Formats: sequence, structure tokens, C-alpha cells
Amino acid sequence: MIITFFESSTSRKIKNFELRTPNSKLPIITTFAPSKQNQGMSIKTVCITKYYGTQLVLDNISIDINKGEVVGLLGPNGAGKSTLMKIITCYLPPTSGEAFVEDFNVAVDPDEIKKRVGYLPENNPLYTDMYVKEYLEFIAGIHKLGRNTQKRVKEMVEITGLGMEQNKKIGMLSKGYRQRVGLAQALIHDPEVLILDEPTSGLDPNQLLEIRNLIKEIGKQKTVMLSTHIMQEVEAICNRVLIIHLGKLVADDSTANLSANKAHDIITVEFGTSVPEKLLRAIPGVATVIKINNTTWKLQAKPGEDIRPFINKMAVQNNLTLLGLHRDEQKLEDVFQQFTRATGS
Repeated sequence: MIITFFESSTSRKIKNFELRTPNSKLPIITTFAPSKQNQGMSIKTVCITKYYGTQLVLDNISIDINKGEVVGLLGPNGAGKSTLMKIITCYLPPTSGEAFVEDFNVAVDPDEIKKRVGYLPENNPLYTDMYVKEYLEFIAGIHKLGRNTQKRVKEMVEITGLGMEQNKKIGMLSKGYRQRVGLAQALIHDPEVLILDEPTSGLDPNQLLEIRNLIKEIGKQKTVMLSTHIMQEVEAICNRVLIIHLGKLVADDSTANLSANKAHDIITVEFGTSVPEKLLRAIPGVATVIKINNTTWKLQAKPGEDIRPFINKMAVQNNLTLLGLHRDEQKLEDVFQQFTRATGS
């Protein structure tokens, strides 16, 4: 292997080194400085790319997450969500690009970042032979909380609802309570940022609701990034959504804006009498016509088209009584499918 050092510049004219193999176009490791910048951002990534061997997992991902935001990270299995979270939490280096947490560079100051980030991985690794309180004391010791250990353990037990379980072995707990222990360990050092990878995976409806409410309360004081496949969870908790598909960032917007996405408007229209389908198909901008009953139809518009004026015009021209016309509220799940199917899923 031949190691070549390249000097390039960033906004502060510092050195940038890349390790390459002589016959490869793919950088293996990139390290960056300076250690702090991007004041005011909790999480910032700049052109993050990650390869596993020759497989591209993340492709030029750039995001800015402000302090106090609760952000849902969505994507099909294998989209790159967990990889992005592992880079942000310093468990994986990017192949190229920069990532910052609370203004610290992940490649330069991983210890500073770990002080400021609470991380709950997808598989929630716990020491099942340890008692709940004992485990939290152990984690507090790792974070060197010292005299604050007992105070923080008590607070975490109270916040996460572990009071009745704190003297039990973790291995005896249900999955819902194990998730609570995972959240408690992620919060015990009072981090500014919380990264949660599939925090409600495998929970029953009651457990899911409890954990969801807990995350919602935490989100009032912390910056939270969570990945999930449950759209209702994102709509209930998050104020912003990122969608990753095939390693690319395909959507980044507020939950409300994405839910109101007008890429394919669906209009429900009701007439006073039956209407021939051919009249509806002839309306300019109509892509699909679905019959509900003799007088009620759903009309899907072509991308970017507002067909409502044309529906009204058709009704007037054909002496039809229009009893109702409204745009169907689009669910986040529909938007997710549009974005992930549009790029080759």
C-alpha cells in the first residue's frame, strides 16, 4: 500500500489528509480539523460519504440540525441510517466528509463529543447479569460523574419510570423496561444531544406508547435524532424529517410540510347524480380516476397540478351538481413511499 498525503483547504485553511490505495479511486480514511466551528448547530454533516469496501453506503450527506430540534431519520432497511448515526457518535469514521456535534469535529475531538451525546444503539446492548441501579452506577462511573453519581442515578430512575425495577436484574426485565434502561444510560451524563436508533423496535402497543411519550418529554429539553419505521411515531414526536434512500438524502423538511406534500394531490369529489367516468378522465391534469360509488370519485392529479378549478368547470359545463370537493390529507407514510420508490426501490 502506498500512502500519499494531500494538502487541501477548508474554511480555515487547515491540512486535510487522505489515505488512498494506489489503484483505488475511493478514499479509505479522511481526518479533518479544526475541532470547533458551526456555532449554534447541534449536529452538522458536510458531504459525508461512507464505503464498506467497494459498497457505497452513504453518498454525500449534508445536514444541519439546530439545537432543540427533534428529528426523525427515515429510510428503508439498508438505507444507511444506522451508519450515519454511528459516524455522528464517533463509532465509525466516514470515508470522506466532515461531521460536527455541538461544534466539535468527530475526527478530532471524539472524547468531547461523547461527553455531549447520549446514544441508544438499535440492539440496546446491556449487561443482563447486572442490577438496574448497579448498571446505571457503572455507566455513571464511565462518565466520571463522581459525587453526582447517586443523584443522577436517582433522577434517571425517576424520569424513565424504573422505580419498581431498579433492584431487579436487567435480564429479568421486559423489553419495554430494557429500553427504559437504555434510555437512562444514554441520559445519565446529561448530554445535549440524544441519538436513538430504532428506540421502539419490537415493543407492544402499550410499551411503545410509554417510550414514545418519554422521548417526547426528553425532546423538550434536548436535541434528539431518532430512526424508526413507524410513521405515526414520527408524526407524534418529530418536528422535522430526514429521508435517506440508497445512501442519499432524498427529503429534508418539517413534518407538517412533508405531510402536506402536493406532488400527487388526491381530490375526493361528490356529485348530486351519477357521472360518466369518461368526463372525469377528460379533466385536464387528472392522472387516475377511482370510483367510490355512483356519485363519489377520487381523482389523483398529475405532479404539480391543481385540478380543482377544472373539476368545477366540468361540473358547470355538464349541468352537474357538485356536493363536495376536498383534498385528501396525505399521510407521512404516503410521502415516504413516494420518495423511496421514486429512486429505484
